[in-house]
Amino acid sequence: MAGNSQGRNRRVSGKKGAQIGSGGKRRRGLEGKGPTPPASARKGHVKNRLANAKAKQAAARRPAPRRGGAKGTAELVVGRNPVFEALRDGVPATNLYVQQFIDSDERVRAALQLATERGDINLMEAPRPELDRMTNGLNHQGLVLQVPPYEYAHPEDLAAAAFDDGDDPLIVALDGVTDPRNLGAVVRSVCAFGGHGVVVPERRAAGMTAGAWKTSAGTAARTPVARATNLTRTLESYQKAGLMVVGLAADGEMELQDVEALDGPVVIVVGSEGKGLSRLVGETCDVRVRIPMPGGAESLNAGVAAGVVLWEAARRRS
Repeated sequence: MAGNSQGRNRRVSGKKGAQIGSGGKRRRGLEGKGPTPPASARKGHVKNRLANAKAKQAAARRPAPRRGGAKGTAELVVGRNPVFEALRDGVPATNLYVQQFIDSDERVRAALQLATERGDINLMEAPRPELDRMTNGLNHQGLVLQVPPYEYAHPEDLAAAAFDDGDDPLIVALDGVTDPRNLGAVVRSVCAFGGHGVVVPERRAAGMTAGAWKTSAGTAARTPVARATNLTRTLESYQKAGLMVVGLAADGEMELQDVEALDGPVVIVVGSEGKGLSRLVGETCDVRVRIPMPGGAESLNAGVAAGVVLWEAARRRS
């Protein structure tokens, strides 16, 4: 009997099945795998294939925006009042250099307080010779603010973002505008009247400097600025995408109130106050428009001219 008992025990121990210390694999195997995904998300299903085909068709109708435009260059703001005003007006900054043993006054204390409140600006103490070297001998008064390079959008991003939101693009392009304050004023007007961005040429034109940031009164943080390698080609690209190119010129063939193109996708091109539109840009425009000025002024600066046309465009779109 004892031998038979041992034999039975050996046979039982040889059976297949869960063993002690299995780690709960069998229990996990019985657990569910969650709810069944919808048919459109199940690979191989007819509805999944239809959904994929629709997505491809939508992508083919409009080219994908080219993210990541050119970058500007780093900039230094020097002097107690300029540094304080830049910090007060929200100009982006990475470092605030403070001269060692500086004779502190109200402006210095206010600048340090603003930089500390921002929380993303490094406070760096430096000897006067180092600040002299950084600023090439400018009168920095013991304060130097480092502004990071501006990250420009790609011109195609502006129209693509508007189309993606179901809007008709409203874009301003500047031709030969070299004053950063004019650029900042245009950015502010574009933001105020619901525009989708500003395009500036890469060469011989104002960029997004600290001065432009200040004039924009903070709107540069939410209004993209794109930099075009060749403005004429960029305007032609916009035309191919269905945008009308409207140039402002004192001798334009149409008056502003008669331009129906402002109701739809449009690029408004503003030239410099002295020279106006360059020849090639003027020839590329679909129509050239003049702003009536009963008071007899010969021209308006870029910021004011853009604001007038943007107001008219916003009025028609409302």
